[in-house]
Amino acid sequence: MTDQPVEREVGRARLRKEDARLVTGQTNWTDNITVTGLLHLAILRSPMAHARIERVDVSPALERPGVVAVFSGRDLAEGLGSLPCGWPVTEDIVMPEHPPIAVEEVRHAGDPVAVVVARDRYAAADALEAIEVDYEPLPPVLDLEAALAEDAPLVHADKGTNRCYVWPLKTGEDYETVKQRAEVVLKRRFHQQRLIPNAMEPRAVVVTPLAASGEYTMYSATQIPHILRIMLSVVTGVPEHKLRVIAPDVGGGFGSKLQVYGEEAIALAVARRLGRPVKWTESRSEGYLATHHGRGMIQDVEIAATRDGRLLGLKVDLLADMGAYLMLVTPGVPILGAFMYPAIYKMDAYDFTCTGVFTTRTPTDAYRGAGRPEATFAIERAMDELAAELGLDPIEVRRRNWIRHEEFPYTTIAGLTYDSGNYEAATEKALALFGYDELRAEQQKRNERGAPVRLGIGVSTFTEMCGLAPSRVLRDLRYSAGGWEAASIRMLPTGKVEVVTGTSPHGQGHVTCWSQIAADVLGVPFEDVEVVHGDTKAAPQGMDTYGSRSLVVGGAAVHRAAEKVVEKARKVAANLLEANENDLEFANGVFSVKGSPEARRTIQEIAFATFTSHDVPDGMEPTINAEHLVDPENFSYPHGTHLCAVEVDTETGFTRIRSYVCVDDVGRVVNPMIVEGQVHGGVAQGIAQALYEEAVYDDEGNLVSGTMADYLVPSAADLPDFVTDRTETPAASNPLGVKGVGEAGTIASTPAVVNAVVDALRPMGVTDVRMPCTPERVWEALQSARSAKPGTEARS
Repeated sequence: MTDQPVEREVGRARLRKEDARLVTGQTNWTDNITVTGLLHLAILRSPMAHARIERVDVSPALERPGVVAVFSGRDLAEGLGSLPCGWPVTEDIVMPEHPPIAVEEVRHAGDPVAVVVARDRYAAADALEAIEVDYEPLPPVLDLEAALAEDAPLVHADKGTNRCYVWPLKTGEDYETVKQRAEVVLKRRFHQQRLIPNAMEPRAVVVTPLAASGEYTMYSATQIPHILRIMLSVVTGVPEHKLRVIAPDVGGGFGSKLQVYGEEAIALAVARRLGRPVKWTESRSEGYLATHHGRGMIQDVEIAATRDGRLLGLKVDLLADMGAYLMLVTPGVPILGAFMYPAIYKMDAYDFTCTGVFTTRTPTDAYRGAGRPEATFAIERAMDELAAELGLDPIEVRRRNWIRHEEFPYTTIAGLTYDSGNYEAATEKALALFGYDELRAEQQKRNERGAPVRLGIGVSTFTEMCGLAPSRVLRDLRYSAGGWEAASIRMLPTGKVEVVTGTSPHGQGHVTCWSQIAADVLGVPFEDVEVVHGDTKAAPQGMDTYGSRSLVVGGAAVHRAAEKVVEKARKVAANLLEANENDLEFANGVFSVKGSPEARRTIQEIAFATFTSHDVPDGMEPTINAEHLVDPENFSYPHGTHLCAVEVDTETGFTRIRSYVCVDDVGRVVNPMIVEGQVHGGVAQGIAQALYEEAVYDDEGNLVSGTMADYLVPSAADLPDFVTDRTETPAASNPLGVKGVGEAGTIASTPAVVNAVVDALRPMGVTDVRMPCTPERVWEALQSARSAKPGTEARS
């Protein structure tokens, strides 16, 4: 008997197992969940950015039809602690209290001040208008630089400052000394506008109490059920073992659901108070005020270089907008980026300082890429500015400075060790697909004839750190949790397989990829694998999903757990086949004796034999199930080259993306179809920051882009066709050789697009356009350049 060759699952473009339920409407979103006696919550939010609460009268709302209860912040204060910040980045960081519902003062428009509980959501929403609140206005704090002035109004008066922290990183030679020997020094200021996450599914939470035992089950549209469980236990006092958190089907997150929100704590507190199940679902406009925002910083960047374009040093000073409060990882987001400003380049000195600043705006926190898109934008814009200063091609400047493939593993000036990569290969492939030389020739002809529609070419060569890393490294960064991940494999008596994972998907395709990984190791059919996730009772151990960590850490845990199952099964197989373990071969799910292929047992037969336990080796437990926890050796470092060509109408300011090519290296690919989907989605979000999206506040601190009519989210019709390809340098830090992919497109695309816009306008004197590069801003930049005196630099 000979075994037929079995196609490997890893590397195969499998259709996602998850999609059948999605496309047939059989999903279980949190807002779909209903239970007997369910009550609905509506939250009254402050219309003011900063004010003292003088009076809250909830009694008129109690008279409204269908209303069961109404609570002010003071009513709920007992039994509700401060919402957590899990990343106090410095020893002297200022960490104000963050009540889930305001009691004495509101600090951003949208801060909760009261809660209505009613028999249906419409009655609850209608009753909000009956609540009477008197506010004493306080001055808003909006400008990051003005907020640090000695006489600035304070967001948290009891703290005496709006400065949250100052975090420095100085490595290599002294920057000022290196600067003295530089032939070229360039200073630029870049603005990272605030972005509002737009997951397809709004946030929602359902809490069901079991009064007799004091237990609670919470369904939440969250990325972090395990972390949420721990933190809510701390905030509410509900014992952790009495709280079960389930993330059912979750419709996207992009970091916005990597959070412990006040609404989750409020829902748990109300369910405990009333002994009834409750539900809260945000409206889209409510989410714009209450879901944390992303980005929001001023970047002052200085590079020192030689006349032939070699980088000598980099100095970065950041002012990072924390918003009104510190949420789960708010202070740490800019610090993640701190290690990535040097990117793929070699230099002698690096000087980084980040100052966190409180403002009276919605808090910021992780948004797809979390610090790394900001870093990549700054260094890639700066590299283009250096190329322009020296009269060199942007690609050539990068070639002269990047880490070459033969130098890996390479420890960067920021202290990270990049394990593998080949920037040259990715760039050459991208240039060929893009037709770079031909586009440059066309650009020159347009410029020479003064064409009203200019062609611009943008470059972004990037790497990123993802797969949140060794727990001891996180300890040194003062991060409150570890970077490990858990998985277990259950071999059922019928030969089917259950993979239990601590990661919690919200659109990434974990069920499919984890099935592929387990099927390959165990040699069972892909269809025979089921994946259990997102439930702290069914999957009790986990660190959840964010930072492109799931495959790198969680997938590695699945792989290792499956290997343990095989080794346990080997012992049982040896006993059944009356052979020495060392004489057994395992391939395609079959154990056979070397030299006697007819003596064989499948791993699924062994699962049943272990279940009966009639012939298990002495001293062995009757199971081949296994679990494994991975604490990663290092971050993973995907990289790539993204190229963008834009056409800019100099008469109207309108920008059209003509072509977009990206070649990414994400290590070994488990499922090419999923990788391509992740890249497409990431690139779309990066383009959105470059051209469309911005959270805009007025002088009083009101969010004026608070609906989808005002906040521009691009649709498919606004985006170009993407040409995507890959190179592959396997990671050395995990057994699968994989690197993260979920954030790569977002990190690389924004500077590629903005570099292209500026490249189109540079011959006309424009050296920067502030994001988003709307037609109005492009037109204003051109007018500023045209009115500038000869010989002066035009800046928008």
